[in-house]
Amino acid sequence: MLYPTPSLSPDDGRVLSEVDRMREALRHQVRATPSKWTTGLRKFLTADAVAASNSIEGFKVATVDVEDLLEGERDVEVSEENREETLAYQQMMTYIQTLHDVEDFSYSKGLFNALHWMLQGHRHSIRKPAGQWRRGPVYVTDARDPSIAAYTAPDAKGVPALMQELADWLNAEDGTHLLVRAAMAHLHLVSIHPWADGNGRMSRSLQTLMIAREGVLAPEFSSVEAWLGRPGNTWEYYRQLTDRGSEYLPDQDVSSWIRFNLTAYHQQAQTVQGRLDRSGRVWGALSEFADSTGLDERAVTALHDVAMAGRVRRSRYEHAEGLSLQQAQRDLRDLVTAQILEPVGRTRARYYTAGPRFPEQALNVAHTPMTLTDPYST
Repeated sequence: MLYPTPSLSPDDGRVLSEVDRMREALRHQVRATPSKWTTGLRKFLTADAVAASNSIEGFKVATVDVEDLLEGERDVEVSEENREETLAYQQMMTYIQTLHDVEDFSYSKGLFNALHWMLQGHRHSIRKPAGQWRRGPVYVTDARDPSIAAYTAPDAKGVPALMQELADWLNAEDGTHLLVRAAMAHLHLVSIHPWADGNGRMSRSLQTLMIAREGVLAPEFSSVEAWLGRPGNTWEYYRQLTDRGSEYLPDQDVSSWIRFNLTAYHQQAQTVQGRLDRSGRVWGALSEFADSTGLDERAVTALHDVAMAGRVRRSRYEHAEGLSLQQAQRDLRDLVTAQILEPVGRTRARYYTAGPRFPEQALNVAHTPMTLTDPYST
């Protein structure tokens, strides 16, 4: 048995309508925005989602480091464990994003286990098998006291039947708004807890997969994983799950879970819109600076990364502009000579940050924080 999908309150319906309008506006803006901006934004949002979702499970890697890892950088100062977890999650998320337009797609127990293998295959063991249902009990321990089980998942013998029920539910259309169904799918999977490890990330990824399949907006613009990874939101996320009870009790009202997710969708849309707008203003300021100082227009790509992310690596600039190794090195060397950039580190591990002559206006725009509104307080 799965949780019944609750009816939406008038406030829920209003917030959901606002989210739809925001996502539609974002879709049109992304299509009208120069590809250099949106390509960089897509990469940032993907990295931010990976970093945030992993951070919830205790794997701490800064978004800028995740971006470098996803670009294939080897000389990133992270632990081997964090490197493996980041690349595994990225592999699974990349596959999820490719499924957005598969015509004969369907959810199945095999798909779930294949995705789990992508995420956890590097940790496969007899005690914690990857790509297979758990063989024994699993507990979610209290964050304040690991000796206390905050949640005990359903008996392992019932997992195959529950996962089949979930697959059947996912493949059946019931007229419910996709974003509500995606939130419910997240709750169903995390509550069943079908694997020995990786259940939280798999549940958040299922929500992202459903959004990708919707096709309205690229999943990196709609995923709530980055929002869930913010410390205050993470605690509320845990509280929402804890409020479901210490055992699997699906015959209950989960309206608060829907409200929590609608808030997440709304504030994530605000965040993406804010970053897209800020990115455009930064690009404009840097383009004016390049024109006034005689810089080649392609240098704006490197300067934009520095303003928005705090640094740029040679390989990232090289790939973004389709340059040769020698061209990228020469451009960055010239920017250092002009004191626009400063090098940090040596040889392969080197990256570049803002120098004393980096345009202050661009940095001011990039570093101005935005304000998020609570959609339920308006």
